[in-house]
Parts: sequence; C-alpha cells; structure tokens
Amino acid sequence: MKHTQRRGEWIGSRGEFLIERHIADAMAAPHWHDHVELNLLMEGRMTYLFNGRQEQVEAGRLVLFWAAIPHQTIAVAETAPLVCLYLPLIDFLGLPVDRKARQSIMQGRFLAQANPETMDALTLPRWEKEWQFGSAARRKLVVEEVRLRIRRLILDNAESDNSPTNVSPTSLAGHAVRRVELLIDLINSRYADPISVPDLAKLAGMHPSTANSAFREVLGISVNEYLTRHRIARAMQLLTDTDVPVLQIGFDCGFGSSSRFYEIFKERTGTTPRHFRDAVNSKNTPAP
Repeated sequence: MKHTQRRGEWIGSRGEFLIERHIADAMAAPHWHDHVELNLLMEGRMTYLFNGRQEQVEAGRLVLFWAAIPHQTIAVAETAPLVCLYLPLIDFLGLPVDRKARQSIMQGRFLAQANPETMDALTLPRWEKEWQFGSAARRKLVVEEVRLRIRRLILDNAESDNSPTNVSPTSLAGHAVRRVELLIDLINSRYADPISVPDLAKLAGMHPSTANSAFREVLGISVNEYLTRHRIARAMQLLTDTDVPVLQIGFDCGFGSSSRFYEIFKERTGTTPRHFRDAVNSKNTPAP
C-alpha cells in the first residue's frame, strides 16, 4: 500500500464512506483516519501492527477496527488482494449494536470473524464494483448492506464471547451521539490550539461533565483521551509526511511544550518523535 499515506489523509479529511480494492503491501509507517475500517483479505496472509500488538489477518475472515488508532501492515504475502471499507465514525456510532462491544472497539479491540464466511468473498468485491460504478440508488444500498454486515459481525463476536448482546437504546443514537459528533468536530478543527475539555464543552454549549459522560457512554473513553489520541496521530502523520522540525510539530499539534510532547509521544508509541521519524526515514531510504 505505497500510496496509503495519501489515501489515509484524504479519507480522514473528507470523513466520507469509501470502498476500495488493492494489492496489500507492507507500509513504511503507521497511518490513521477517523473511520471504522472493515477489511477482507481475498488471498494470502498479512500482519497488522495495531495498538502495540501484532494482529494476524487470514484470507476470507473479516476484520474490523477503529482506524483512528495508528496502524501499519508489517508483513504481507506476495500477492494479497485486499478489499477495504471505510465507515465514518459518526455513522458507526449510530448503529444499534451492543454498547460494550462498541466501546471495546473504540478502546482498541481488533475484531475478527471467527470463521471465514463464503458469502463475504463474493459480496465485498461486488460492493466495491457497485460503489465504483453503480447508480446513486445502488451506492446507497451498498452503504446500508455494509452497516448490516458490521452489525452481524459484532453480534457474532458478542455471542461467541458469551457477553451480553443487548442492543443500545435508540436514545443513544440521539442525544449522546449528537453531543459526541459535535465535540469530535470541534477537536478536529481546534486540536492545534491550547484548548481544554472545559473549553471544548463551552464551545459545544454543554457542561464538561456532560461532555465526558457522553464520550464515555458512546466511546468508552474521556474527551481528553480522544483529544490526546487525535494529537498524537496528527503528529505521527506530520513526522512521516513532512520535514517540519520535531519541536514545531509538537506545538502545531497542540502540545504546550517540547517536554510534554516528548513525554506523551513516548508514553503512547514507545519511542520519541525523533526516533520515530528516523525509523520511518530509514525504511524509505533505498538500499545502495
């Protein structure tokens, strides 16, 4: 996926539904975008580095994860056709699924279908073709079918885990989700500013405790945790794609000081911003 960085930045900035198919390749660096991603590897095997863990992906088994958590393919079979579906986060939050399952995905669970489903190998390529070439009505139908398939995948996993399968009430897809959507939009546009949770809540017209309650109900994390993840992901993108000085990136991503930037970055990634950039550059340097 040599063009993944550009694709990840584009869909992240547009926040749109998308389906695409390509031959998977090892990625030079992690990338991210604020979607829930559904993958089906048609042939071969590949390995993701996701949330600090190596996750094996087998052909024919759907996998689902929150792509705002930086992820990277680190090992791929020589020929590995991959169908990728990107569902905007807000659309995912509106699905009537088990609350605990949704929260676990938001907290970094890598969800995989227990057994290959024969129909997936037929359906996902059809979705990709219809999304690329179908009419507006057919594209709308594809989106609806994708949402249903995600609901079934989550339900299958919840039942296999012997966990409760209570569907989230309609109210969750209303007030709480609308509050989260408003706060996420503010974070996306204001993350570079020295802004706090009370500041964000005030801009959103709600009390800070209400903001955090909505986030924890819908995502299972606090507003501040989401803000930190967003800033780190933006910093990783700039370290990978630009030559902007490391300290400037820290300030540009909303960290108030260089020491704070280094502390949080190392805590979340296991390495410093400078070492992260050096590692990315070494992978991108052609062998002599």
